[in-house]
Formats: sequence, C-alpha cells, structure tokens
Amino acid sequence: MMPNKWLSTAISALLVLTSHQVNARQLIDINNEIESKPNTPDISEQRQKHLRGAITAERAWWDVKHYQLSMAVDIGDRSFAGENIITYQVIDNAKELQIELQAPMKLEAAVQAGQILGIRQEGYSYFISTKEPQQIGQEYQLTLTFSGQPHEAKNAPWDGGITWSEDEDGMPFIASSNQGIGASIWWPNKDHGYDEADRGIDMLIEVPRPLFNVSNGRLINIEDQGDSRVFHWRVINPINNYGVNINIADYVNFAEQYQGENGVLDMDYYVLRANEEKARVHFGDAKRTIEALEHWFGPYPFYQDSYKLVEAPYLGMEHQSSVTYGNNYQQGYKGRDLSETGWGLKWDFLIIHETAHEWFANSITAKDVADLWIQESFTTYAEGLFVEYHYGKAAGAEYLRGQRQNIRNDKPMIGTYHQHQVGSYDIYPKGANMLHTLRQLINDDSKWREILRGLNKVFYHQTVTTQQVEDYIAEQSGLVLNKFFDQYLRDSRIPVLEYRLMDGEFKARWRHVVDGFAMAIPAKFTGGVASDQQNFALTSDWQTFELPQGATGIQWDKNHYIAQLLIE
Repeated sequence: MMPNKWLSTAISALLVLTSHQVNARQLIDINNEIESKPNTPDISEQRQKHLRGAITAERAWWDVKHYQLSMAVDIGDRSFAGENIITYQVIDNAKELQIELQAPMKLEAAVQAGQILGIRQEGYSYFISTKEPQQIGQEYQLTLTFSGQPHEAKNAPWDGGITWSEDEDGMPFIASSNQGIGASIWWPNKDHGYDEADRGIDMLIEVPRPLFNVSNGRLINIEDQGDSRVFHWRVINPINNYGVNINIADYVNFAEQYQGENGVLDMDYYVLRANEEKARVHFGDAKRTIEALEHWFGPYPFYQDSYKLVEAPYLGMEHQSSVTYGNNYQQGYKGRDLSETGWGLKWDFLIIHETAHEWFANSITAKDVADLWIQESFTTYAEGLFVEYHYGKAAGAEYLRGQRQNIRNDKPMIGTYHQHQVGSYDIYPKGANMLHTLRQLINDDSKWREILRGLNKVFYHQTVTTQQVEDYIAEQSGLVLNKFFDQYLRDSRIPVLEYRLMDGEFKARWRHVVDGFAMAIPAKFTGGVASDQQNFALTSDWQTFELPQGATGIQWDKNHYIAQLLIE
C-alpha cells in the first residue's frame, strides 16, 4: 500500500476553513447526509444521456474558472484518492450544482466555506445543494473529496479509463485516456465540453519513488514525501476536461526549443528509459509538425504552457500541452499508411495527428460532442497539410484522396445534440475530404490559408458550434455554403455526378443530394482535343452544355469528394 500521508495532510488542511473545522464526527455525518438523500445510482440510459450531454439548469448557472486536483495514486490496489477544489463564478440564479464522477469512483464529500453540503445522486451525476448565498458575478470555491478504483481501460484510448501496465524492465507504466467516456471516469468535475476551466488547472499528483508523473502544462515543483513524491503541474490557459491527464512511469526527459511565430516554444519529451536513444531521433517529427501547422493554422496555441510529447502505454491522445505517444517509434499509423499512397510512411502519424489537435480540439473545442467533426475533420485534414508543406501540394492532395478508401458513408457526421453522442467515424476521412473539397470551391490558396488561420484567431481558446464554424467560412469565402454543409455534415450520402455525352453535347446534374444543393466542379474535355479546365456550376436539374468538336469524354476534377456515374 502506497503511503498517503501527504494527501491526508492536504485534506485536513483544506477542511480547516476560517473559523470552521470539520472533525471526525462531522466526517461520519457527511456519509450519513449523503446516504440520507434520495440517491438513484441506477437510472435509465436515456436519462443518463440527458444528464451527461445537456447543458442542464444545474450546470448553466455557474462557470468554471479553475480546478485544483490533488490526488494520490496507489499502484498496489490500483486506486485513486484525493480532492478537487473547483473555483467558479455565479452567472445566474443558483440551483443545485451538477458534477459527474463515474463508478466505481465515489464522491465522498462536498464542502464549501467550512459547511458540509447535501448531495443527491442520479446515475453518475451528483447534485450538490449549496448553503452559502450565491451572488451573481461573485466567485466561490467548492471542495470535492473522492476515492476509488477507476475504470480500467481495456482498449485505450477508445474505451477510456486508466491503463495499468509495466515497461520492459517491470516498472509501472500507467496513464489516463478518456476522450469519449469523459474525464469523470477518474476525477469529479463539470464534465461537459461547453465549459472549460478559464484559468486552467493545478495538478498535484503523488506517486511512489522512483516513478515520475507527467501531466499538463509546466512542472512547478516536486515535493519529497519520503517514499513518494508529489508532482505539481500547472496549466494557465483554458483547458477542456478530457484533455487533462496523468502519465506515470520511469521516465527520462530531454528537451529542445523552437523559434516559432509567438517566440520561443519549449518542447519537452518524456520517454521510457530504454527508449531514450531512438526517441531523440524519432521525435524530430515534432518540430517539423509545429513548423508546418503554424504555417497553416497560426501560432501554437499554448506557448505559456509549453509543448510535451509523452510516451504512453497505449496508442496516443491529444491531451492539452501533454500529447501522449504510443506508436512504437514507427512511421505511419502503427507502421501502415492509411492512405496507401506512400506519403503516410514518411512521418509518424501519431505525432502529427495528435499535435494538430492542439489547434482543433484543445484551442478550438466543440461545445457538444455531436459536433466532434470540428476537431477530428480539421485534424485529419492537417495530415494532408503537413504532407503538402514538406513534400508539395500534389503530394498533400494525393494523401487526402487516398484516405477516401476509409470512408463509410453510413450516417451523418453530426451526431445527436444534448445526448453526448457523436456522429459517424467519417468525421475523420470524410471530414478531411469535405474540407479538401471546400478548398477547391474557394479556389484561392491564399484565402484558404487565411480562413484556416482566421478560425484559430477568432475562436482562439473557445468552445464553438458547427454553425459558428459554417458561418465564419461562408462569410470569409463569400460563398453560399449552407447546402454544402447540409450535404456533407447532415446527410450520409455522397453527391453523385451523373452525366452523359451524345450528339455534340453533354448533360450533367447532381444526384443523391439534399434539396437545393448546388456545387461547381472543374473539368477538362478529352479525346484528342486540347482543352483548358472549365468550371461547371451544377444543380440537381439536368443542364446541357456544348461538347467541343473532337471531344469524346470529360475528366472531372479528382479533388472534389464525389461519385461519378456516366450514363451511356
């Protein structure tokens, strides 16, 4: 059993607030008070989806400003114990205060200004009744005490939870990953994407010697506790809950600096001791990634919190300023090129993809996971932009077209709002090709780059909706794009370009499209006739065009993501 003397001291100190002290008798009363409330841990799936995915009245009245998460990790029984001090501002008339903590973790107490608060439970949502008057515009602190054995990830990072493993030397190798299931799988928080901690988070994580904990932001200090050490990490920028992480291992550290658009960026690498030599070579892709993505998207969004690449016992994830890496020092995605073009084997997929999430996911974050395409589509598209920056425009376009083989067209990319439900897997390859198609419609590379950089300036460190992103792109491009986005985001069908050539003319139209869909597409005539590329503005109605003399066919632009059907 790992010593928890630091944690016990911290909790005791916390509970002595001004003239109030919570003693042993009151701690017993806390448990009795919690148990005396009408708790309903077993609720319907639909009810839990609503509580998890909606901006409920119990969430809307308060705005998270800062988290201070203090936690001891007991590796022996795979348990956590700690507290989270939430600083929040009141923005509306107070109701119950809703937070989440998923079983088998348990919320043990809620204390404010020395007063023990009542807690009501529905599923893994907890509703806390405040006693102190909650004045609009004022800030308050709430201390949540918790413990338990967090859910163990079986197939991280997709199923979410904690990975408990060992390195090749038998040392513990532990990490969190919880994008889908939520941060509340291991610590109590306001677990909804719309509300980020505006002033960041302080994390004080206690682990046994000689292990090292790496979390988000910058390392403030390491406090010696005898057989254990407390690692204090601090993030000062806004942070989303699922981007908060712990990584515990026998790490070694090396670092470098990058002269970027906003000055000097500190870049730190934490890897297993046995992998240091190859990591020093392989992680060269990190600098190349920052260089390419700053060109396309603008400055790295978290200079103050630095950039870290941290080896993890699973594939990897986009934890803010603490990107986790588990691609086994291979090129491509686990040694494969997802595009099957060859371009994807010239760089490490995990480094490029997860780092790109610092712009789209961590700086620009979807308010509702139904809009997760904002994060995954732009990030998958960034892979092609990385290829283009380093290997040329034709190479980048070829890589993105190669990704089309992974598209399913099974359901819309936008999920169900207010239910914590994402859309199709197509938010990755189809979303990237939607953006690539949009670039062709704008047909101005300088303007397109300005739009990408503008998104990261206008929505810097913000949570956003699909509508905001759509409106911004339409306004900046000068195009009417509502039907375009309806087609690619809200409909599962791919537009089919149906055409026929006969008697000196050809006809064309769009099929399998939403009402009112129209899209221009360039083409060249073929068949022994010299032809410049022309732009054909097509709708769902047949349109007739003159076929140049000698032309026997037409070659449509391959960078538009569409299907083609030649009618004989």
